[in-house]
Amino acid sequence: MKRALIVLCVAFLCTACMPQSRITAAPSLWQTYENSLKAAKYVDLTHTITPSIPVWAGFGPSSFSPALNPATGAPYTWSKDGFEATRYELATDQFGTQLDPPAHWNPDYPAIDELPPTFAVRPLVVISIVEQVAQNPGYSLTMADIQNWEARHGRIPEGSVVFVRSDWSKEWPNPALATRQVFPGVSLAALKFLHEQRHILFHGHEPLDTDSTPTLEGEAWLLRNGYTQAEGVAHLDQVPEAGALVTIGFPKFQGGLGGYARYIAICPPDWLYGVSVGQLPESPLPRAAKPLHWDATRGMRVR
Repeated sequence: MKRALIVLCVAFLCTACMPQSRITAAPSLWQTYENSLKAAKYVDLTHTITPSIPVWAGFGPSSFSPALNPATGAPYTWSKDGFEATRYELATDQFGTQLDPPAHWNPDYPAIDELPPTFAVRPLVVISIVEQVAQNPGYSLTMADIQNWEARHGRIPEGSVVFVRSDWSKEWPNPALATRQVFPGVSLAALKFLHEQRHILFHGHEPLDTDSTPTLEGEAWLLRNGYTQAEGVAHLDQVPEAGALVTIGFPKFQGGLGGYARYIAICPPDWLYGVSVGQLPESPLPRAAKPLHWDATRGMRVR
């Protein structure tokens, strides 16, 4: 009995002295990060928001200005107050790269703050219609385009995000983009197939509307039936058609009918575009070559 007790005590002491990594393996999601996500290439699919980016004339312009001290009416400054802040007068929540919740067109469905947290990370599918748009600027994604993609890459994963690449955004931030009546779209038949047959989470497109039909039939069907969509997506020429993930971030305005969204594609480590963790300084971030300053002509801070 004494001998067994001594062996047990020695075993306990040896275990207590071992490094924690020798006792338990890293949690599985941490392993996923170390083994896959850390070396992956990250590509931003989001336009930068400025006062002059394209927006529907019915919403009007937005403006930026320095935040003011309400006690003095003077703007905060780095030299006087040690910090600065910005006041945003945004004419709409339908501005720039967006995530449209269904409440945008139907109050019976969720607003932006009511979307589930499971939207955060999804498989990314990119279907290109660039060649078709080069021949017809008003071309819309068809069932044949989807079938051709699946013939090359396999069935579109359930719950995925499908972005339609048209290269329309290559002219961004030309304000005239918002006034063009002809632009690439997504057909209603394609939208219904993607949602009802492939059960995707949502689709996204580069223009600021889903289609150019007189009634916006695609956008109407989506949002009035509880689906979401992304608009104003960028840089789809820098991500693979299959095999990537997309992270989805947006501010949580209560009752918000649109979302200023941030989409980041996570691509394979050997992908041509993007940056990997550790490739750029992150913490601390590097000092810039020039300080930010307020540019009254452009109505925002620049370097």
